[in-house]
Amino acid sequence: MSVRFKYIMEPIYQRHYHLVGVAGVGMSALAQVLLARGYAVSGSDRFLDEGKALDVMLKLRSAGLQLVLQDGSGVKPETTGVITSTAIEQDNPDVIAALRQGVSVMHRTDMLAYLAAGQRLIAITGTSGKTTVTGMVGWIFECLGKDPTVVNGGAVINWMSDYRIGNVRIGHSHTWIVEADESDRSLLRFDPDWAVVTNISKDHFELDEVTDLFRSFAGRVRSGVVCGAGVSVTLRKGSEATSKPAAFFVEERFEPYEEAGYFHFWYKGLAFQSPLIGRHNAENAFIAVVLCDQLGMDRTAVRNALISFKGIQRRLEKVGIARGVSIIDDYAHNPAKIRGSWKAVSPMHRRLVGVWRPHGFAPMANMINELAAAFAEVCRPEDKLFVLPVYYAGGSAKKKVASEDLVSLLKERQVNVELVPDYDHLLVQLPREVHEGDGVLCMGARDPQIPLFARQLLRNLSAT
Repeated sequence: MSVRFKYIMEPIYQRHYHLVGVAGVGMSALAQVLLARGYAVSGSDRFLDEGKALDVMLKLRSAGLQLVLQDGSGVKPETTGVITSTAIEQDNPDVIAALRQGVSVMHRTDMLAYLAAGQRLIAITGTSGKTTVTGMVGWIFECLGKDPTVVNGGAVINWMSDYRIGNVRIGHSHTWIVEADESDRSLLRFDPDWAVVTNISKDHFELDEVTDLFRSFAGRVRSGVVCGAGVSVTLRKGSEATSKPAAFFVEERFEPYEEAGYFHFWYKGLAFQSPLIGRHNAENAFIAVVLCDQLGMDRTAVRNALISFKGIQRRLEKVGIARGVSIIDDYAHNPAKIRGSWKAVSPMHRRLVGVWRPHGFAPMANMINELAAAFAEVCRPEDKLFVLPVYYAGGSAKKKVASEDLVSLLKERQVNVELVPDYDHLLVQLPREVHEGDGVLCMGARDPQIPLFARQLLRNLSAT
C-alpha cells in the first residue's frame, strides 16, 4: 500500500494522525497507542460537536490528544493520515477535507495492524466473549511479568483510573494482545502467531457468512487457534484452514462446577475459580487458561492471576444498589450475549427488569427473529422488558425494521414487554416500577447514553 511508504519515510515527531470519531472504543484505543508511540494525534467526535464532554474525551486530552470539532479543521496538508472506522461515512467533513488535500484515509485496523507488525501477536475474536477473554489474557500476562501491549474492545476495570480509559495497556515487550473484530471483517487485517475464536453465531452476518469469515481468519494464523466449544470442528471444514494440521486447532473439554452461585471449572487437575458471574464468563475464563497453557505459562500462576481479574466495563458491571434494587450495566446486543447476561443475573433477583436498546437498524433487521427467541427464552413471567428506539448515529442506514416490530413479536410470545420513547421516560417510570429484591439490567451497544442512564437511575432511586 502506498500510504505505508509515508509512514516509513517520515520521522515519528513529524507524523500527525487525525482520528474521526475518536470517542469510540476502537478509535480511543488506537489514539492511546499512537500517543504512546510519540506521534502527534488529534481527534474529532460528533459528541464534542454536540457539547457533550464524555469522560473518554477528557482522558484522551489529558494523554496529549488535541480535540477538535468534526468540521474538517483537524486535517492539515501536512497530516500523515486521517483514520476512520467502518461507522464513518464518506460525506464526513473530516474525510472530505482529507480527500481535498490529498491526505491518506485509512481504516483504524490497518493502522493497528501496521503498528503491531513484527511483534508476537495474539489475536482474540469470536461472536461473543472476545472482549472479556482479551482482558483476562492481558491481565494474566501482566501478572506473570510478560509486560504485553493490550488493545481491547472494552475497558479492563483493573486498568481504569482517573486518567486511564482502561481499554489499552502499553507494554514494552514484543507481545501484543489484540481484540480482532468480525463485525466489519477487519480481523482479516491481522496475521497472528496465536489466536482465539471463542464461538461462532449469527450477529452482523448470516451464520454461513460469519463461519466463512472465521475460517479465513484461521487460515492466517501461524502457530495455533484456541477454540471455544464446537468451534474447532467448524473451522476445519471446507476452507483454506483445512491445510492446517488437526493439532493446530486446540479445543479442550470444559468441566464446570457450581459453587455459591458462581460457575468454576477444572483444568488438568487444578480447580480454577471464575472471577465473574455467569456460566458464559466461566467459559471465557477457561478459554483464557487454555491459551496461556498452550503458551507454556505456569498453570498455578495463571490460576492465581485470574482470580484477581475485576472484569470489563459494561460487561455485567455492577453499577450499585439503591432501595434494595441492583443496577447492572451490560453490552449485550446480540441473542447469545442477551441469553448469557440475563441467565447470569436473573437467579440472583426476585424479578429482573431489562432495559434494552438495539444498536443499529441493520443488525435489528438481520437478527429480529433470533432476538425475539432469545428474550422469550430468558424472560420469566415475573420479569419485564423495556425496549428503546433503535440507536441511530446518522448516515444512510435503511430503517426497514424498528423497535416496534420486535415488541410486537415479543407480545405474540407472551413476553411482558413495553416500548418506551426515551431515557427520560424510564427515569420517571422505573423508580415506581421496581421494588426491593429486583434487578435492573441495562443492555445495549454503541449508545454512550446507556451507562450514563444506569448511573442516573441509581441516583434517582437513592433519592426516593
